[in-house]
Amino acid sequence: MKSLPRLLLTGLLTLLPVVVTIAILAWLASSLEAMLGGLIAWLLPDGAYRAGMGLFASLFLILALGAIMTTWLAQQLLVMFERAMLRLPVINSLYGAVKDVTALFSPESKRQFNLVVTFTLPGTDSKLIGFVTREDCSDLPTGLNDLGMVAVYLPMSYQVGGYMLFLPRDQLEPLNMPTSDALRFVLTAGVTRSAKPTASSDG
Repeated sequence: MKSLPRLLLTGLLTLLPVVVTIAILAWLASSLEAMLGGLIAWLLPDGAYRAGMGLFASLFLILALGAIMTTWLAQQLLVMFERAMLRLPVINSLYGAVKDVTALFSPESKRQFNLVVTFTLPGTDSKLIGFVTREDCSDLPTGLNDLGMVAVYLPMSYQVGGYMLFLPRDQLEPLNMPTSDALRFVLTAGVTRSAKPTASSDG
């Protein structure tokens, strides 16, 4: 009987990630279905609509938009649209924040975010795990564009947040660890199992 609470907790911790993942995927699928499902049902003859058509239509439109955005004209139109959005009060802060977050998932950002490093706190032997988000700071204002300075994101454990610091490149040590494993390790405060090092350094 004494082991019953422990077994219950172990089962719960095993099940929780699976349930949360399935719930998020189900919410995303239902949201995509709801986006176009009603419109498709209205356009089709009575009885022709089938569940899932809205989801597949949404996925098709997303793929089509991705293909269109690879063209020069679409990219220029997007730049013009974003400039207009960033001129509007309130909307500029909201749109800018969402844009910056989604930009982290772009292929261009991933190439830099894949560089995992450690930074030793001055005067101590303590090390922080960080991720280089920008290596070229030459276009930034004076004081931030010094030669050899890079932007490093230092996430906080158990929080959606962290600090972005400008640090000298020579004070950073590349960490032989995949980005996803390093990020998970930091966010869980080291509770997760240590990841196996990659065959070669990311840097």
